Amino acid sequence: MPVAERNGASLNGVNLNGITIVNTRPALQSEPLCQLIESAGGKVIRFPVLEITDPIDNAVLSGVIARLAQFDIAIFISPNAVDRGMNLISAQGGLPSSVNVAAVGKGSAKQLARHGHKADIFPQHKFNSEALLAMPDMQAVAGKHIVIFRGEGGRELLATTLQQRGAVVEYAECYRRARPTTDTSELMRRWARNEVDVIVVTSNEGLHNLYDMVGALGRKWLIKTTLVVVSERSVALAQTLGFKHLPLLADQASDESILATIGLWKQQQGQ
Repeated sequence: MPVAERNGASLNGVNLNGITIVNTRPALQSEPLCQLIESAGGKVIRFPVLEITDPIDNAVLSGVIARLAQFDIAIFISPNAVDRGMNLISAQGGLPSSVNVAAVGKGSAKQLARHGHKADIFPQHKFNSEALLAMPDMQAVAGKHIVIFRGEGGRELLATTLQQRGAVVEYAECYRRARPTTDTSELMRRWARNEVDVIVVTSNEGLHNLYDMVGALGRKWLIKTTLVVVSERSVALAQTLGFKHLPLLADQASDESILATIGLWKQQQGQ
């Protein structure tokens, strides 16, 4: 499989004049990226492909939180896991000081800081489960009790690897990802007029949803459109789905990195 080139550029001087970008982030999280794009002169089509909702059963989650003092490490998979998990943790007395806090990415670490907690463990360069697992603090975990705050479902790599290293792992599933009912009419009209330049998708589940939501007609345009993703797994999925061009791979999942990636692509196109 060819590896997409990671694109990074300084935010200084990013010029997106004449570029229309589809932002597929969940509705409640899309505005910071939309504002960055518009500040750089670009146009945005808001097209959320994921909706973040409450878990079906909060009882199991509440039970895990009630036992937090029994855990050695609490891992937060995403900013959503931080927000929803920390709100419930605060309502049940707060995070015990004896628990080390780990975050998969910079966004999760920043969100933890907003809730008043420093991430004791988080990767500095790549921001995924593999990078977290490679850290020294995640090596000698035999006998340690670890709780992973995440959405329902998702990758099992983190828990499986930690269990193989001898840890006792539990999940605290604090939200669900659902496919929203998003109006496709504006996106279809803009595609028909050749007015869509870039689509930003930040997860494999989101890419699957987008592919399904636009239907057979939309897919003919979709696979020809420049795609920006934040993981090599999404690059592979896009190829499986039949995208005609290798996706652009941002250095990080942050809005700033995504913006820089689009800006560099525009420069390379001579626009």
